[in-house]
Amino acid sequence: MKKLAIGILAHVDAGKTTLSEAMLYLSGSISRLGRVDHRDAFLDTDALERERGITIFSKQAVLPLKEAELTLLDTPGHVDFSAEMERTLQVLDCAVLVVSGADGVQGHTHTLWQLLRRHRIPTFLFLNKMDLETRGEQALMEELRARLDENCVSFSRPRDSVFWESVAMCGEEALSSYLETGTVPEEEIAALIAGRKLFPCWFGSALKLEGVEEFLEGLERWAPRPPYPPDFGARVFKIARDPQGTRLTYLKITGGALSVKETLRGPEGAWTEKVDQIRIYSGSKYQAVPRAEAGTVCAVTGLSATRPGDGLGTEPPSVRPLLEPVLTYRLLLPPGCDPHTALPRLAQLEEEDPQLHLVWKEELGEIHLQLMGEIQLEVLRRLIGERFGLEVSFSQGSIVYKETVAAPAEGVGHFEPLRHYAEVRLLLEPGAPGSGLRFASACSPDVLDKNWQRLVLTHLEERQHPGVLTGSPITDMKITLIAGRAHQKHTEGGDFRQATYRAVRQGLMGAENVLLEPWYSFRLELPGENVGRAMSDLQAMGGEFDPPQAQGELTLLAGHAPVAGLRDYQREVSAYSRGRGRLSCRAAGYFPCREQERVVQALGYDPERDVLNPAGSVFCSHGAGYVVPWEQVPRYAHVPSPLAGPEREEAPEPGPERIRPAAPSGSLEQDRELQAIFERTYGKVEPRAFQPAKKPARTSLDGEKYSIRTQNTGPEYLLVDGYNIIFAWDELKQAARENVEAARAMLTDILCDYRGLRRCEVILVFDAYKVKGNPGSVDKQGDIYVVYTKEAETADAYIEKATYDLGRNHRVRVATSDGLEQLIILGHGALRVSARAFRQEIEQAQGQLAELIARHNRKGRELDQLKYTAKITRSKD
Repeated sequence: MKKLAIGILAHVDAGKTTLSEAMLYLSGSISRLGRVDHRDAFLDTDALERERGITIFSKQAVLPLKEAELTLLDTPGHVDFSAEMERTLQVLDCAVLVVSGADGVQGHTHTLWQLLRRHRIPTFLFLNKMDLETRGEQALMEELRARLDENCVSFSRPRDSVFWESVAMCGEEALSSYLETGTVPEEEIAALIAGRKLFPCWFGSALKLEGVEEFLEGLERWAPRPPYPPDFGARVFKIARDPQGTRLTYLKITGGALSVKETLRGPEGAWTEKVDQIRIYSGSKYQAVPRAEAGTVCAVTGLSATRPGDGLGTEPPSVRPLLEPVLTYRLLLPPGCDPHTALPRLAQLEEEDPQLHLVWKEELGEIHLQLMGEIQLEVLRRLIGERFGLEVSFSQGSIVYKETVAAPAEGVGHFEPLRHYAEVRLLLEPGAPGSGLRFASACSPDVLDKNWQRLVLTHLEERQHPGVLTGSPITDMKITLIAGRAHQKHTEGGDFRQATYRAVRQGLMGAENVLLEPWYSFRLELPGENVGRAMSDLQAMGGEFDPPQAQGELTLLAGHAPVAGLRDYQREVSAYSRGRGRLSCRAAGYFPCREQERVVQALGYDPERDVLNPAGSVFCSHGAGYVVPWEQVPRYAHVPSPLAGPEREEAPEPGPERIRPAAPSGSLEQDRELQAIFERTYGKVEPRAFQPAKKPARTSLDGEKYSIRTQNTGPEYLLVDGYNIIFAWDELKQAARENVEAARAMLTDILCDYRGLRRCEVILVFDAYKVKGNPGSVDKQGDIYVVYTKEAETADAYIEKATYDLGRNHRVRVATSDGLEQLIILGHGALRVSARAFRQEIEQAQGQLAELIARHNRKGRELDQLKYTAKITRSKD
């Protein structure tokens, strides 16, 4: 039996949930019809949905038919929850668009139609509420053809020549068949629908079950059956939690099959987890199944790192959402609630709804929320109260601004405290509106190695970069790496992070910046006597609109206007039109703010006081770092600009302690910034009491005097680069191909035995720098320490820091075959052991251990023999 995923979409109050109830009732899935106004609809399972009478969260129900099994996905209709609906579109085989026969095509109907066209989803239309006073089927079909698509065809009418002619005009092959036979074959109709060349329409009343059965027959007859490949693939479209708090990953199987306890890997191998349970939901109830075939929409437990839009297996990730939040609010927590405690709990809501953005203002200690509208805000308040027991409120909302540049600018970032070095040059160029941020490299490998270039691009992509006008995120720009420099011994990964961030910031400080504000596309329908008032208001808020169009008793104004003016305008429209006016809006993107100076002054952002996003750079002189203000950085930079002329003086060679003749003296504020940078990287610096320097020991050697450092007598430390060793030893490498976790466990067991024989402290380090939000961990397993590095920290960086800290008081050895890392640890005074030599050590230790065990067993047997002989002797006596 074929499995189909069908979504139901509509403008609010078009009767979408009522149609879902009617379809479920006629298919036998439910035994009693529920109603939205009676608060007993099968798919409105949330208490807030029942209270408000609207759909807020997308839900599913299984609808069995004779030749197919439909999974019905009921999506939200209100514009504030359009993001939930847009994510569901990614897994649909076809869609049902419900249009109210009493109201006709409305503004949000256009938004839904545009999304369906963008995702290329075959669409069926159901004209509902035909039992009420309407304009008639003919007038509604003319409106559909004029405002949606000319290939909308009524399938409720008799199959006469007019019907077949309308179908035939949708495609060349269909027209040829019609001219030959007078009809169009079933398979050609299905092909036209699948290719979005034909949009069948039915008329009826879902509340009275009129026309619903014919509509179901049409779905079963002509809905497209997509082919599925044999290899496993799945698309994640929703994250939720059940009443017990279990995390649910909703996905559609797009190829092969999925079984319980099967191991899944994230995009680009970012994570590996097992499926604990597969649930097939229908309303609020579910059935656990051991296996889900292609085409199934299910919820999976056991996955903690999935995100909406992820592609698993052969499925690629989804395209960027079209809808983005445009309003921001400050979250007001109840007295005594620590925001640091509340933030990780609220992050659960952010992963469930990617269009909800949590912003932590560290300098203010505040949590800000970015979302779509005020109804979403009310729903969020209820969710936080019910799930976390927090009675929260929100400040007066404001607009989510963005920033860009009007002309190309060059940015330079340099980071050179003692024993660190990195320099980056970037070119910032304006991009097309709506293009977002794009990153590229035009730097030669002769200037900067490819591995460092990739690291710079990673740092550009890993965060939102604030602008310098209001601190809002930058967008619509292309940032290109044009030059850079690293030091062979003193450069670490974190150095390029600092240099990259400072280069972006320094370039923005010297650029021509533009403030962008969000705009809505709007459709305003109101009585003719109110058109003059509306046009005056729209012009005052800076909007643009087309000439008014008469639509029966109402007049239509369509155009674009800033969100700042339209966000509360519906209330005014309702007031001056006495409830007859209707305003519908959809996000139209970001455009230059017409009142930039006023907005910048009102927000009062000072980029030079933003200590978390410094624009200056750190240089080194006389063994100490000092901060150079952003406007002077190009004069102190070591790498010449490739954009400058050929007469520029050759840059001097870098060095961690190179003396510059004109080093400015560091102020107290600059010293504090350097200390803050150091502490964020390596931890808090504790002040030490003054101690007089000890005189070095002197000894005579061949008549000359040398200073000999006393040998440390503390325990020896062995640091092991985990993944480097795993992929250097054949047996571990083979195990890792099947299960990386098993390979890690094997290496841990080997090192525990080694530690027991050698009596040294063993620290096994694994990379976890790609794991989003990972704080890092140190666990003791057996007698050794196992370290997983934190986000953005590699095992190399951890080992380099550890050798530097431990090498001052202990003998330190590092097992790795990383050539660059070996050079660095030698500079820290540690001893290196290659993977091959360490393997020989391990084999030697295992041989000694086996010999000890054999010797112990022999002694045991000899002792038992002596005891037995003594016993025999006593018995003879």
